[in-house]
Amino acid sequence: MSRDADGRVRVVMTGIGVVCPLGIGREEMWRSVVEGRSGAGMITRFDASDLPVRIACEAHGFEPADFMDRRAARRMDRYAQLSVAAAHLAVSDAGLAIDRDGEGIGAIIGNGGSGTVSREEQHRVMVERGPDRVSPFAIPLSVANMGAGQVSIELGLRGPVTAVCTACAAGTDSIGTAAEIIRRGDARAMLAGGGDTLISPYFVAGFDAMRVLSRRNDDPAGAARPFDRDRDGFLVGEAGAVVVLEPLEDALARGATILCEVAGYGASADAHHITDPDPSGRAQARAVRAALADAGLEPAEVDHVNAHGGASKPGDPTEIRMLRDALGEDIASRVAVSATKSMHGHCMGATGALEAAITALALREGVLPPTINLQHVDPACEGVDHVANVARPADLRVALSASYGLGGHNAVLALTRFDGDGGGR
Repeated sequence: MSRDADGRVRVVMTGIGVVCPLGIGREEMWRSVVEGRSGAGMITRFDASDLPVRIACEAHGFEPADFMDRRAARRMDRYAQLSVAAAHLAVSDAGLAIDRDGEGIGAIIGNGGSGTVSREEQHRVMVERGPDRVSPFAIPLSVANMGAGQVSIELGLRGPVTAVCTACAAGTDSIGTAAEIIRRGDARAMLAGGGDTLISPYFVAGFDAMRVLSRRNDDPAGAARPFDRDRDGFLVGEAGAVVVLEPLEDALARGATILCEVAGYGASADAHHITDPDPSGRAQARAVRAALADAGLEPAEVDHVNAHGGASKPGDPTEIRMLRDALGEDIASRVAVSATKSMHGHCMGATGALEAAITALALREGVLPPTINLQHVDPACEGVDHVANVARPADLRVALSASYGLGGHNAVLALTRFDGDGGGR
């Protein structure tokens, strides 16, 4: 078994499946990223005319029946449908064979909002038509583990299957935890990622009440502006994003295309506030350092960071301040930083997995994703190399994908380029 310098099993990413505002499937999504295309537009999933915020990042063109039986789809909330579709795409992209017993393959599918669409619909039914009109599927449609459960049922996975619910950090936590499951020998492959949709009346109204959403209704494509002086919040989004992880030796044996190595994972908690990050950034920095230590890497080896970059007034400066602390001022000043939420919006539990997938492709293709709409860098967000507005080529070997969630959940992945060697790094 191929092991790293510390004797651990090396884990690689061999497949990506995405259904998101930037497209369906790895190739369409990546093309949108390189082109710097915004996935934002006017909300079409419900009538938002009475809301102060009427823009979002929707996964246009997604038809559940393209990925699952219509009857099965009717028994899933949209977040579970997105998760199942992404899982199918990831398995196909990896060329991974799932035999009939499925015992060696598991899944971790994170979320933050879970079945909010179904929950809102069924609550409305109960209030307007009475409790005896509530669907018998109301609970299975809306519980937080059902994205993972439906992926297991639809794909026949009987390995470790669980859900992670750490809000914005869930997709990142899912991938890091799945890699550890493989390293300890509990699975020969794992599907890891997240699914969520925040595009519902409740979530849009609720986030707007927190004053964290952009209200640039007349300019959807220009609304999400991470690190910009004139940022006014994020855009809600929806996505399913799942990656396939395997031991390096198994991937090489079956001739799989290796997209990157999942070299390290770090997590921490702020223990500070229900929404705002600890302004010191100390806990976020611990997660960064933990991911690097887990990977056996030094700060000076980091070439690129896909930042959380939520276009938050307090959050963006904290993240940059933290990177300068965690990596060192000199190193941070030359590290290329991208915030891809500027394009795909904030997809809550799927966001970290979507951003990890983008980071993996950046390493493989040698292209830095842009932070679009970054016209005037906030002076409080200076000190790093912002990849502003246009993608650019780069020789990338080590990249971090970072997620910082409501409640103070911090999660960071250290991903490395795979150059075809079978030995330790």
